[in-house]
Amino acid sequence: MRHGKKHNHLGRTDSHRKAMLANMASSLIEHKRITTTLAKAKALRVYVEPIITKSKNDTTHSRRTVFSYLQNKDAVTVLFREVAEKVANRPGGYTRIIKLENRLGDNAEMALIELVDYNAVYGADTAAAPAKKATRRRGGAGKGKAASAATAEVTPADDATVAANPATETPATQAPSADEVSNKEDQAEKGE
Repeated sequence: MRHGKKHNHLGRTDSHRKAMLANMASSLIEHKRITTTLAKAKALRVYVEPIITKSKNDTTHSRRTVFSYLQNKDAVTVLFREVAEKVANRPGGYTRIIKLENRLGDNAEMALIELVDYNAVYGADTAAAPAKKATRRRGGAGKGKAASAATAEVTPADDATVAANPATETPATQAPSADEVSNKEDQAEKGE
């Protein structure tokens, strides 16, 4: 039984399939887009996206892991130097599959698979998202510094106390109250 075996064998032995996907992934990384059949493109997307995610962390271990999949030094170099910089802010979905017309010879469904960040047509109107600041759950030793900086700044609560106590404001900026306005109007009417 083949329960849970979801990947497409593509009519090849396991070693042939792995070698073909490694070659296609190397070509995709070096040329940024390739044309292939739709089934191969879908299988390649599942194969190459974890490799691109691994390239975001540029360590010797991740380089060796990626090389074990690609078996191509040039592709690994391009991946870690160029592609990793472009996809640094993207949380996934590094490739795009666009369906093309069927192949003339055997009527196979063809597709174009490309790296999303290298397409000038689709990516021209959207700017790169700003890098997310890594948030930490525990402040640690820097907590005292942050508290002293917070007390030095004017907080909204300080603004509320200034508004509640108008005696601290200067007379030029102090606005007359409604009672004072009505008293002045009454005095002006009596004076006339």
